[in-house]
Amino acid sequence: MSNATFEQALKKLEASVRKLEEGSLGLEDALKTFEEGIHWSRQCHSRLADAEKRVEMLLRTDKEELTQVAFDLGDE
Repeated sequence: MSNATFEQALKKLEASVRKLEEGSLGLEDALKTFEEGIHWSRQCHSRLADAEKRVEMLLRTDKEELTQVAFDLGDE
């Protein structure tokens, strides 16, 4: 699910953290869950970085007014 929204990725990350915090997983399951959590953390970071770039582009202008600038989100 690499095209997850920020909210979807955050929910998946939170679920991974909850599972790990319970402490009831065996080593292999804990490692798998940790790996999934890292994936979702990176997805969240990527979505936030994209949003930051969009905001910066919206605010970038030669004048004192807000201007929208075209932005390519890459694979989306």
